[in-house]
Amino acid sequence: MTENAWGYRETSGRLEGVDLTGYKVEAEDGSIGKVDKHSDEAGSAYIVVDTGPWIFGKEVLLPAGTVSRIDAAEEKIYVELSKEQIKSAPEFVREDHLDDTGYREQLGSYYGLGPFGGPFVGHM
Repeated sequence: MTENAWGYRETSGRLEGVDLTGYKVEAEDGSIGKVDKHSDEAGSAYIVVDTGPWIFGKEVLLPAGTVSRIDAAEEKIYVELSKEQIKSAPEFVREDHLDDTGYREQLGSYYGLGPFGGPFVGHM
């Protein structure tokens, strides 16, 4: 578990300096898309996933704290969320929400991660 919603878990396998763009993203119950953008900024790490046809081509922003494991050999990221949790998350609009701290607080709370430094408490 992570102490910070916006930081990768020590056990995730995140390698510093590795570009995650293009990695496939797997929820607990199936594939959700590919990484379109990511940030490793301390206290503000996330992945933006292009969901393709799954959610009508929308993007979703996932806090790094939701990542349970990264498999660099397979270029896959596993998140500890269901597809339904991701689909029902507050809508993400890149131009409006990428650097919006209010949106990040809302998203962290939605995923049960607390606003910025709260502990990961599991699924909703």
